[in-house]
Amino acid sequence: MKLNTVKEKQSWIADLGNGYYQNPILFADYSDPDVIRVGDDFYLISSSFASTPGIPVLHSKDLVNWKIISHVFDRLPYDYYDTVRHGAGAWAPSIRYHQGRYWVFFGIPDHGIFMSTAENPAGPWAPLHLVKEAKGWIDPCPFWDDDGQAYLVFAFAKSRCGIKNILKMCRMKPDGTALLSDPELVFDGNANHPTIEGPKMYKRNGYYYIFAPAGGVKPGWQTVLRSKQVYGSYEDKIVLHQGKSPINGPHQGGLVELESGESWFIHFQDRDAYGRIVHMQPVRWENDWPIMGHQQNEENIGEPVLKWKKPNVGKEYPIKAPATSDEFKEEILGLQWQWEANHKPEWYKLNEETGLRLFAQPYPKNSHQTLAECPHVLCQKFPAPVFTVTTKFSFHSSSPTDQAGLVILGKEYEYIALNSDGLVHVAGTRENPMPIEEEKEQHLLDSSTVYLRVQVQEEAVCQFYYSVDGKDFLKIGDAFQAKKGHWVGAKIGLFCTTKEVQKDTGFVDVRWIRVENNGMITAK
Repeated sequence: MKLNTVKEKQSWIADLGNGYYQNPILFADYSDPDVIRVGDDFYLISSSFASTPGIPVLHSKDLVNWKIISHVFDRLPYDYYDTVRHGAGAWAPSIRYHQGRYWVFFGIPDHGIFMSTAENPAGPWAPLHLVKEAKGWIDPCPFWDDDGQAYLVFAFAKSRCGIKNILKMCRMKPDGTALLSDPELVFDGNANHPTIEGPKMYKRNGYYYIFAPAGGVKPGWQTVLRSKQVYGSYEDKIVLHQGKSPINGPHQGGLVELESGESWFIHFQDRDAYGRIVHMQPVRWENDWPIMGHQQNEENIGEPVLKWKKPNVGKEYPIKAPATSDEFKEEILGLQWQWEANHKPEWYKLNEETGLRLFAQPYPKNSHQTLAECPHVLCQKFPAPVFTVTTKFSFHSSSPTDQAGLVILGKEYEYIALNSDGLVHVAGTRENPMPIEEEKEQHLLDSSTVYLRVQVQEEAVCQFYYSVDGKDFLKIGDAFQAKKGHWVGAKIGLFCTTKEVQKDTGFVDVRWIRVENNGMITAK
């Protein structure tokens, strides 16, 4: 897909163009990031939960400017994920480069530890391999020692197995396909590091290090463990916390070291509806402990930086950011798009003339017929604190129950949709006791082609608009607060649904979608 650049009004740019960068480096929900350097290239991966394709792979030449280049897998490996499973799926992956191959390990908390490899991080990636069937094992990180021995360190999800606050390790086959020993406890965080999880393992200057977040997602901190022995015992030290900064819960990420000798730590910050956005901290070493961020207190615990000098990679690279807008003129969907569950090829078709055609799909059987239950919603992440999304729809209904629209999706959600009566504004929730939707407003239209727009302002306050000519936009409904999903931020979504149970011939042609940071919209 064509890369969005500053000239295309990209919504968030981390590179300030003067040798400095601003945090976050990715103002989007790349949760639980891990990062590696291979030569002059950097690769970042993140959780994808139940969305597919899963585990996005991003590439950079300078740790500041990023582009999506692939996904590790197309579908989750069980029919269980053919229906929407909020909060389940692929959690906290790790990426490593070993013996000429890229390796990704991740946990599916309801099923086990999985692995995939590739010679090229842009793909193809090997089919997912089940390393260990286990319920509640999460956040695995592989480690290959200097003597050729391989290990896997991991955490536990209390919601699945009743265990938390500890890290365990197993010996692993060097080819990563199976574990060779029972788990051994390497760190107990119950006393001082509750909810320790997300371990990332390294070796440096004779020490084994495990970087692990603790304290919980929003109030937590970054813990570093070190030992001269692979199984410990491990010393522990907090190296990064919020302090007096505005960056809550600065933790869970990966360490990367440059050819220049610099060290950097990439981590997330939970921003509610915006998701877990990605920050980068400078790291220096003192007495073989990493010192992160700046404004260290008397215990050498640092605070996150808001702006800093860019990493020294030897040269300057073009400013770029992950794709958002899409003209739908390629043969495949842009890599920014993910479905809400395992997807099917018959849901859509791409055509250079008509754009993205979404075919009307029925609501899942035994559902409450709400959008929150539909796997065929095509989504992308919120890309910035303030942005505007505009899309052109041509709707072709074959049933009074067909509708197609634009949604801001989360635990609570709102959408505008074309149906046989015109344009409708609907609010919904998927919280207990059951998902429900309520029609808020309806506008009669005599055109099947319409421009839909949503404007997102600070604190994720959203407002829908529509237009029949693409010039004059009318407000529909009241402003509303976008809500996060289950472990994820709010999403921008496109959909075409029907209440018909037999094959339906309705569809919508999405001619294009454009995401811009262009200020306030003047409503007529």
